[in-house]
Amino acid sequence: MDTQQVKRRFGIIGNAPLLNRALEVAVQVAPTDISVLVTGESGTGKEIIPQVIHQLSSRKHGEYIAVNCGAIPEGTIDSELFGHEKGAFTGASGSRKGYFEVADGGTIFLDEVAELPMQTQVRLLRVLETGEFIRVGSSKVIKTNVRVVAATNENMQQAIAKGKFREDLFYRLSTVPISLPPLRNRKEDIHLIFRKFANDFGDKYRMPTIKLTDDAVNLLENYSWPGNVRQLKNIVEQISVIETSRDIDSATLTRYLPVERDNSPAVISDNSDFNERELMYKFLFDMKKDLTELKKLVIDLVGKDGDTELSSDQIRVLNRYFEEVKPSDLNQKALPPSEESFEYSPKEEESYEEVEEVEESLSLEEREKDLIKKALEKHKGKRKYAAAELGISERTLYRKIKEYDLTS
Repeated sequence: MDTQQVKRRFGIIGNAPLLNRALEVAVQVAPTDISVLVTGESGTGKEIIPQVIHQLSSRKHGEYIAVNCGAIPEGTIDSELFGHEKGAFTGASGSRKGYFEVADGGTIFLDEVAELPMQTQVRLLRVLETGEFIRVGSSKVIKTNVRVVAATNENMQQAIAKGKFREDLFYRLSTVPISLPPLRNRKEDIHLIFRKFANDFGDKYRMPTIKLTDDAVNLLENYSWPGNVRQLKNIVEQISVIETSRDIDSATLTRYLPVERDNSPAVISDNSDFNERELMYKFLFDMKKDLTELKKLVIDLVGKDGDTELSSDQIRVLNRYFEEVKPSDLNQKALPPSEESFEYSPKEEESYEEVEEVEESLSLEEREKDLIKKALEKHKGKRKYAAAELGISERTLYRKIKEYDLTS
């Protein structure tokens, strides 16, 4: 049977080369008992390939069972696939045959095979290699002769790397891999599929068939279709039922197409060394600037000799500044435009030397500790009033007392 005959028999629409190639491989592998793994994005119609393989094989008169591995709870999937004995688990009131026993001589389609638990993967590997399995709760080995076709929309190499799927099972399942292309790579087929669905829904709902204008066809063929054929079918059905006009233009079609996500990769510079150095420069110079401003404020309040007694208002201003300047604030300023912003200049050197002189003559930590002591002594250890005097919260004052090991 050639590709065109297969399309007519199974209702497959399209002439894209990638689709034709997938069908050719399915026809060639069907007479054998080789395991097949069908890959492709969700909604591309992967379920049709196992049906083609089964119907064109010598097993076509045997059972064909499709199993959605992602829809069966992990605790019961072994029982579903391999059966169980009476009393094997709570609720097992009798023995039961599993799919592999029922489908003996036929074909099992394991959809979403990447969702199988690791324990089930081990059992499946044994069936593929020896044709043997054991029911849950039994010790008796049962033989079966089943053709396995699996499908997944996941990247199996990534699943293997993450430890989610066994590598040996992957190679056993994918003796012959078949890949179905996404709809966006079948642009020449999109309008054909649209017209097929439009005719089907026109007959189903007993109404005239919808048709696309030229601009709508262009929009249809250039949309990305993240949901592939399944998404296209749903949209055709919506338009067929909702729209009163049977001629659909691009403006009407746009209302039914979700906004496309921008999946383009972000541009990341490879010059990571320069970026890290630039960030470090920024951090250091911003820290220098903030410390300089802080120390200038202290000098204005205290006096260069450090002997001036502070008023309560001055204490409040100083401690509020201590609370407002946080390390996280240093990272929120804009990056300098280039590394040239940090070139040496005499003016910067003079400013730097002035700051170093202040550092030698003043310890902010000791000054803050002294201020807290004075406030506590003035208010006889009452933190509430001392905190108000310092212009900080009582919680902050408590933290400072613990930090400097002060007693109130």
